[in-house]
Amino acid sequence: MADVLRLSFNSLSSVLTSFSSSLNSLQTGVPPNQKSYKRILSASDSSTSGIVARFAFRPTKQFDSFKVHATVAETDPPKWWERNAGPNMIDIHSTQDFLSALSQAGERLVIVEFYGTWCASCRALFPKLCRTAQEHPEILFLKVNFDENKPMCKSLNVKVLPYFHFYRGADGQLDSFSCSLAKFQKIKDAIQAHNTARCSIGPPKGVGDLNLEVLSAPNEAGSSAT
Repeated sequence: MADVLRLSFNSLSSVLTSFSSSLNSLQTGVPPNQKSYKRILSASDSSTSGIVARFAFRPTKQFDSFKVHATVAETDPPKWWERNAGPNMIDIHSTQDFLSALSQAGERLVIVEFYGTWCASCRALFPKLCRTAQEHPEILFLKVNFDENKPMCKSLNVKVLPYFHFYRGADGQLDSFSCSLAKFQKIKDAIQAHNTARCSIGPPKGVGDLNLEVLSAPNEAGSSAT
């Protein structure tokens, strides 16, 4: 009788040790699925197989599902407007960013795109604009999110999207127009007309309907949409 009890105790100890190891192998923070454990209670079951049956472990899909969701979250691609064509395409987040980018551009041609993240026409046109930026590394492209910069956009008379402004050095604003993907040739024609070699004839006097000195004042710098 003592040998039987000793055998049962040793078997139970071995099972509990194995069961504990299985639990420790799970990642911390993942709650166990109660349905993943099968407990078979039988008063007449005193054999080793009965003890093992009481703590039988059934595989669960919960942990695998957690890993799949985590992997998807880590590899989410950027939003369409967050994609960048290269170092000559810059995101503008404030009026001060806009003025600084123009002043640092010198005599380079600057193309400003005013867009909305909700604008279907802006989204359709954007990939072709990125390709154009890659084809013209000498041109500076500025992306202005309309919703982030509503006061500035309204001051520049931007009323439809997508909308484009062309600037260059001392000449200030050269051109402005709305453009969809179907009319992208307008942008190509404007690049051909304005992207020419020239010499500087002094500092720019204004940016469209904006006054540089007024916008550079502390109370106006960095204004954005609310």
